[in-house]
Amino acid sequence: MDTIQNRISAFVELGKFLSQFTQKETAQKNDIQFNDLFFDGFKHQLKIAGEKNTWFTKENLLFATESWSKALTNENIQQWVANENLGKNDIKQVAVIMAGNIPLVGFHDFLSVLISGHSVLVKQSSNDKNLLPFLAKYLEYVQPELKGKITFTEQKLTGFDAVIATGSNNTARYFEYYFKDKPSIIRKSRNSVAVLTGNETAQDFENLSNDVFCYFGLGCRSVSKLYVPKDYNFDPFFTGMFNKQEIINNAKYANNYDYNKAVYLMSEFDILENGFLMIKEDESYASPIASVFYEYYDNADDLKTKLKQDEEKTQCIVANNFIEGEIAFGETQNPQLWDYADGVNTLEFLSKI
Repeated sequence: MDTIQNRISAFVELGKFLSQFTQKETAQKNDIQFNDLFFDGFKHQLKIAGEKNTWFTKENLLFATESWSKALTNENIQQWVANENLGKNDIKQVAVIMAGNIPLVGFHDFLSVLISGHSVLVKQSSNDKNLLPFLAKYLEYVQPELKGKITFTEQKLTGFDAVIATGSNNTARYFEYYFKDKPSIIRKSRNSVAVLTGNETAQDFENLSNDVFCYFGLGCRSVSKLYVPKDYNFDPFFTGMFNKQEIINNAKYANNYDYNKAVYLMSEFDILENGFLMIKEDESYASPIASVFYEYYDNADDLKTKLKQDEEKTQCIVANNFIEGEIAFGETQNPQLWDYADGVNTLEFLSKI
């Protein structure tokens, strides 16, 4: 029988399965269901994912699997669903259109639809096609009632009742038009910012380096913009970034660094750089790979007002006792299940369709 507790149990087992694939090691455990069928296969899928998308390094792939293994505990999922009115409505077919900027970036939507009792129709990005279908097959083995509730398609989406779609600002306009007659969550491009006051510690900056460089800065939770006081001294910031210097050894990242540096220099922009990261004064939120924008602020209250006005452009605000809803240095890539993208409660949406 398909009950919410059975669905929770299935994802808890998936969390245990993923716990074998960590940044420290990939090691088979004895107490994992269906491990003989799936362990070597998933190892192979991770390898293929990295070959097909060279931004998906082994380190980044394993960071993603380890992060999800930590999130998918019984305690976490029970806490997440506790206050939601799930499974009371008829079962609907929910289409999920996924981005492909970081590994398993659409997994939270996939999880949300299934935990709500609905069926999911998944359209993946060509940049991230290998991992999720394999994990879906694992879920069907652990919980056979999920068979028939998970569909992947590369065709035009048909026969769905609601949609969750993530894309760029351009594709979002298309989504909003195309899905105007369906209940929907449409997500656009967002970026994350850090507010510096001059009182940060060396550890704060080292932690911030994770927010800047994790997934090469490709995630919407990656910090791409700094707000700094007038006459700010960037030396402590660059010192904190230095522990990520090895990133320049990635050929794709290095190519982007060289290209963007050349563009900036030819345009005669003022930049500061340390051999693997450039910073440039710019009012935009979205900075190119290997660069971070910064903007000066005079008054903390004015900056809070600006960030409030621009909240639809930002995903995370990294700061220390500066603004409500801020995220601690180093924590942007460790969201809880209830830290919803764009601040939209996916479970609440799914409970009402």
